[in-house]
Amino acid sequence: MRRLTFYGDPPSNLLNVGEVRGKLIVVEGTDGVGRSTQIATLRRWLESRGSAVIETGFTRSALAGKGIKQAKRGHTLGSITLFLYYATDFADIVEGQIIPGLRSGYIILADRYIYSAIARAVVRGADPQWIRDVYGFAPIPDKVLYLKIGVNALIERTINAGRGFNYWESGMDLRLGNDMFDSFREYQSRLLRQFDSMVGEYGFQVIDADRPADEVADDLRLAIDGMLSAS
Repeated sequence: MRRLTFYGDPPSNLLNVGEVRGKLIVVEGTDGVGRSTQIATLRRWLESRGSAVIETGFTRSALAGKGIKQAKRGHTLGSITLFLYYATDFADIVEGQIIPGLRSGYIILADRYIYSAIARAVVRGADPQWIRDVYGFAPIPDKVLYLKIGVNALIERTINAGRGFNYWESGMDLRLGNDMFDSFREYQSRLLRQFDSMVGEYGFQVIDADRPADEVADDLRLAIDGMLSAS
Protein backbone atom coordinates (compact mmCIF):
# COMPACT_ATOMS: atom_id res chain seq x y z
CA MET A 1 0.00 0.00 0.00
CA ARG A 2 1.21 3.52 -0.75
CA ARG A 3 -0.21 6.99 -0.86
CA LEU A 4 -0.68 8.34 -4.35
CA THR A 5 1.44 11.38 -5.23
CA PHE A 6 0.97 13.89 -8.04
CA TYR A 7 3.22 16.10 -10.15
CA GLY A 8 1.40 19.22 -8.96
CA ASP A 9 -1.83 20.11 -7.26
CA PRO A 10 -4.59 17.61 -8.05
CA PRO A 11 -8.20 18.78 -8.29
CA SER A 12 -10.22 18.65 -5.08
CA ASN A 13 -12.00 15.43 -6.04
CA LEU A 14 -8.65 13.61 -6.12
CA LEU A 15 -7.23 14.95 -2.86
CA ASN A 16 -8.65 12.17 -0.68
CA VAL A 17 -7.72 9.18 -2.80
CA GLY A 18 -6.03 7.55 0.16
CA GLU A 19 -3.71 4.59 -0.23
CA VAL A 20 -3.56 2.49 -3.38
CA ARG A 21 -2.54 -1.12 -3.91
CA GLY A 22 -1.91 -1.11 -7.65
CA LYS A 23 1.03 -0.01 -9.79
CA LEU A 24 1.18 2.52 -12.62
CA ILE A 25 3.66 1.58 -15.34
CA VAL A 26 4.19 3.85 -18.35
CA VAL A 27 5.72 2.85 -21.67
CA GLU A 28 6.80 6.03 -23.47
CA GLY A 29 8.37 6.79 -26.80
CA THR A 30 7.69 8.45 -30.10
CA ASP A 31 5.44 7.37 -32.95
CA GLY A 32 6.23 3.98 -34.49
CA VAL A 33 8.78 2.93 -31.86
CA GLY A 34 6.82 -0.20 -30.93
CA ARG A 35 4.99 0.82 -27.75
CA SER A 36 1.69 -0.88 -28.58
CA THR A 37 3.38 -4.16 -29.49
CA GLN A 38 5.36 -4.15 -26.26
CA ILE A 39 2.33 -3.18 -24.16
CA ALA A 40 0.40 -6.16 -25.55
CA THR A 41 3.31 -8.49 -24.78
CA LEU A 42 3.66 -7.11 -21.26
CA ARG A 43 -0.03 -7.51 -20.59
CA ARG A 44 0.04 -11.19 -21.55
CA TRP A 45 3.12 -11.75 -19.41
CA LEU A 46 1.69 -9.99 -16.35
CA GLU A 47 -1.63 -11.78 -16.63
CA SER A 48 0.16 -15.13 -16.94
CA ARG A 49 1.71 -14.32 -13.54
CA GLY A 50 -1.70 -13.74 -12.02
CA SER A 51 -1.76 -9.94 -12.12
CA ALA A 52 -4.93 -8.02 -13.00
CA VAL A 53 -4.08 -5.50 -15.72
CA ILE A 54 -5.76 -2.41 -17.16
CA GLU A 55 -4.36 -1.00 -20.40
CA THR A 56 -4.88 2.68 -21.13
CA GLY A 57 -3.49 5.60 -23.10
CA PHE A 58 -4.36 8.93 -24.70
CA THR A 59 -7.56 9.54 -26.74
CA ARG A 60 -9.30 6.64 -25.00
CA SER A 61 -11.59 8.51 -22.62
CA ALA A 62 -15.36 8.40 -22.94
CA LEU A 63 -15.46 12.16 -22.49
CA ALA A 64 -13.04 13.43 -25.14
CA GLY A 65 -11.33 10.59 -26.99
CA LYS A 66 -13.78 10.34 -29.88
CA GLY A 67 -13.90 14.12 -30.29
CA ILE A 68 -10.13 14.42 -30.55
CA LYS A 69 -9.97 11.77 -33.25
CA GLN A 70 -12.73 13.47 -35.24
CA ALA A 71 -11.13 16.91 -34.92
CA LYS A 72 -7.72 15.60 -35.99
CA ARG A 73 -9.22 14.00 -39.08
CA GLY A 74 -10.53 17.41 -40.07
CA HIS A 75 -7.39 19.28 -38.96
CA THR A 76 -9.71 21.87 -37.42
CA LEU A 77 -8.20 22.62 -34.00
CA GLY A 78 -5.85 25.44 -33.05
CA SER A 79 -2.79 24.50 -31.02
CA ILE A 80 -3.95 25.71 -27.60
CA THR A 81 -7.36 24.10 -28.08
CA LEU A 82 -5.70 20.81 -29.03
CA PHE A 83 -3.38 20.93 -25.98
CA LEU A 84 -6.31 21.47 -23.63
CA TYR A 85 -8.44 18.87 -25.40
CA TYR A 86 -5.72 16.28 -24.75
CA ALA A 87 -5.51 17.39 -21.12
CA THR A 88 -9.28 16.97 -20.77
CA ASP A 89 -9.04 13.49 -22.25
CA PHE A 90 -6.26 12.57 -19.85
CA ALA A 91 -8.06 14.00 -16.82
CA ASP A 92 -11.04 11.78 -17.61
CA ILE A 93 -8.73 8.77 -17.89
CA VAL A 94 -7.09 9.57 -14.55
CA GLU A 95 -10.41 9.93 -12.76
CA GLY A 96 -12.27 7.12 -14.49
CA GLN A 97 -9.58 4.48 -15.09
CA ILE A 98 -6.22 5.05 -13.46
CA ILE A 99 -7.20 5.97 -9.90
CA PRO A 100 -10.02 3.41 -9.56
CA GLY A 101 -7.72 0.75 -10.98
CA LEU A 102 -4.89 1.60 -8.59
CA ARG A 103 -7.25 1.59 -5.62
CA SER A 104 -8.49 -1.86 -6.65
CA GLY A 105 -4.97 -3.29 -6.96
CA TYR A 106 -4.63 -3.41 -10.74
CA ILE A 107 -1.42 -2.93 -12.66
CA ILE A 108 -2.09 -0.03 -15.03
CA LEU A 109 -0.14 -0.22 -18.30
CA ALA A 110 -0.17 3.23 -19.92
CA ASP A 111 0.68 3.46 -23.60
CA ARG A 112 2.07 7.00 -23.40
CA TYR A 113 1.54 9.44 -20.59
CA ILE A 114 1.81 13.18 -20.01
CA TYR A 115 5.37 13.19 -21.40
CA SER A 116 4.12 12.66 -24.97
CA ALA A 117 1.59 15.45 -24.53
CA ILE A 118 4.26 17.77 -23.15
CA ALA A 119 6.73 16.95 -25.94
CA ARG A 120 4.15 17.52 -28.67
CA ALA A 121 2.98 20.78 -27.12
CA VAL A 122 6.49 22.20 -26.64
CA VAL A 123 7.42 21.35 -30.23
CA ARG A 124 4.31 23.31 -31.25
CA GLY A 125 5.38 26.37 -29.31
CA ALA A 126 3.81 25.88 -25.86
CA ASP A 127 5.63 27.32 -22.88
CA PRO A 128 7.37 24.31 -21.26
CA GLN A 129 6.43 25.26 -17.69
CA TRP A 130 2.86 26.15 -18.59
CA ILE A 131 2.17 22.75 -20.19
CA ARG A 132 3.79 20.97 -17.25
CA ASP A 133 1.52 22.90 -14.89
CA VAL A 134 -1.51 21.92 -16.98
CA TYR A 135 -0.68 18.27 -16.26
CA GLY A 136 0.02 18.80 -12.57
CA PHE A 137 -2.97 16.60 -11.72
CA ALA A 138 -1.18 13.54 -13.14
CA PRO A 139 -0.30 10.78 -10.66
CA ILE A 140 3.43 10.04 -10.51
CA PRO A 141 3.99 6.58 -12.05
CA ASP A 142 5.80 3.76 -10.30
CA LYS A 143 7.91 3.18 -13.42
CA VAL A 144 8.44 5.03 -16.70
CA LEU A 145 10.06 2.94 -19.43
CA TYR A 146 11.26 5.07 -22.32
CA LEU A 147 11.73 3.25 -25.63
CA LYS A 148 14.57 5.25 -27.15
CA ILE A 149 15.38 5.20 -30.85
CA GLY A 150 17.25 7.43 -33.29
CA VAL A 151 15.43 9.21 -36.08
CA ASN A 152 17.16 7.28 -38.88
CA ALA A 153 16.24 3.94 -37.33
CA LEU A 154 12.70 5.21 -36.80
CA ILE A 155 12.39 6.19 -40.47
CA GLU A 156 13.70 2.79 -41.57
CA ARG A 157 11.25 1.02 -39.28
CA THR A 158 8.32 3.10 -40.56
CA ILE A 159 9.20 2.37 -44.19
CA ASN A 160 9.76 -1.34 -43.55
CA ALA A 161 6.40 -1.58 -41.76
CA GLY A 162 4.76 -0.34 -44.96
CA ARG A 163 2.42 2.00 -43.12
CA GLY A 164 3.64 5.26 -44.65
CA PHE A 165 3.97 8.66 -43.02
CA ASN A 166 0.96 9.92 -41.09
CA TYR A 167 -0.06 13.61 -41.26
CA TRP A 168 0.20 14.18 -37.50
CA GLU A 169 3.19 11.89 -36.96
CA SER A 170 4.96 13.98 -39.59
CA GLY A 171 4.03 17.29 -37.95
CA MET A 172 2.54 18.51 -41.22
CA ASP A 173 0.54 21.14 -39.34
CA LEU A 174 3.90 22.80 -38.59
CA ARG A 175 5.12 22.86 -42.21
CA LEU A 176 8.58 21.62 -41.30
CA GLY A 177 9.61 20.34 -44.73
CA ASN A 178 8.91 20.35 -48.44
CA ASP A 179 7.19 16.97 -48.26
CA MET A 180 5.89 14.49 -45.69
CA PHE A 181 9.18 12.59 -45.50
CA ASP A 182 11.25 15.70 -44.70
CA SER A 183 8.63 16.91 -42.25
CA PHE A 184 8.55 13.51 -40.53
CA ARG A 185 12.32 13.57 -40.06
CA GLU A 186 12.36 17.09 -38.61
CA TYR A 187 9.26 16.68 -36.44
CA GLN A 188 10.34 13.37 -34.97
CA SER A 189 13.84 14.74 -34.35
CA ARG A 190 12.33 17.57 -32.33
CA LEU A 191 10.13 15.16 -30.38
CA LEU A 192 13.08 12.91 -29.62
CA ARG A 193 15.05 15.87 -28.27
CA GLN A 194 12.16 16.66 -25.95
CA PHE A 195 11.95 13.08 -24.70
CA ASP A 196 15.70 12.97 -24.13
CA SER A 197 15.52 16.19 -22.14
CA MET A 198 12.93 14.63 -19.82
CA VAL A 199 14.93 11.51 -18.94
CA GLY A 200 16.49 13.00 -15.82
CA GLU A 201 13.60 15.29 -14.95
CA TYR A 202 11.05 12.48 -14.74
CA GLY A 203 13.29 9.52 -13.98
CA PHE A 204 12.80 7.58 -17.20
CA GLN A 205 14.44 4.17 -17.42
CA VAL A 206 15.86 4.15 -20.93
CA ILE A 207 15.36 1.01 -23.03
CA ASP A 208 17.24 0.75 -26.34
CA ALA A 209 14.42 0.21 -28.84
CA ASP A 210 16.68 -0.12 -31.89
CA ARG A 211 16.83 -3.91 -31.44
CA PRO A 212 14.63 -6.91 -32.19
CA ALA A 213 11.29 -6.76 -30.40
CA ASP A 214 12.00 -9.84 -28.28
CA GLU A 215 15.18 -8.29 -26.88
CA VAL A 216 13.31 -5.10 -26.00
CA ALA A 217 10.57 -7.20 -24.37
CA ASP A 218 13.15 -9.01 -22.24
CA ASP A 219 14.48 -5.70 -20.89
CA LEU A 220 10.98 -4.40 -20.18
CA ARG A 221 10.06 -7.54 -18.27
CA LEU A 222 13.31 -7.39 -16.32
CA ALA A 223 12.67 -3.78 -15.31
CA ILE A 224 9.10 -4.45 -14.24
CA ASP A 225 9.95 -7.67 -12.43
CA GLY A 226 12.61 -5.83 -10.43
CA MET A 227 10.12 -3.10 -9.47
CA LEU A 228 7.41 -5.57 -8.44
CA SER A 229 9.84 -7.71 -6.47
CA ALA A 230 11.09 -4.68 -4.55
CA SER A 231 7.60 -3.49 -3.58
